[in-house]
Amino acid sequence: EVQLVESGGGLVQAGGSLRLSCAASGFTFGDYPVGWFRQVPGKEREGVSCISDSDGSIYYLDSVAGRFTISSDKAKNTFYLQMNSLKPEDTAVYYCAAQRPSTYRYCSGSGDEFDYWGQGTQVTVSS
Repeated sequence: EVQLVESGGGLVQAGGSLRLSCAASGFTFGDYPVGWFRQVPGKEREGVSCISDSDGSIYYLDSVAGRFTISSDKAKNTFYLQMNSLKPEDTAVYYCAAQRPSTYRYCSGSGDEFDYWGQGTQVTVSS
């Protein structure tokens, strides 16, 4: 069974840090792109970050660039989102996403390039 299991969300004060983890099972993401998205109730989902080890490309949403860092550990089949200098506007449910390792699709930020999704983890940043 394919699963993406997220962890690491929670409540933090503005300026604080959190690290989200996404453990994949039932498949190996290897060099295929993996990413993070977030959604606030009543708003559209937005792409936060995406990494593709096959070509070394990394994408960040403008509002998180310089504060968030995406990384992956293929040996653990797990990828991460390190979030520093958190702001109240970062409050959202965060979802991890990965591709089925068949047809490679580049990071687009839309989420359409991903086949597998985590259950979501709440990140709340208090002011």
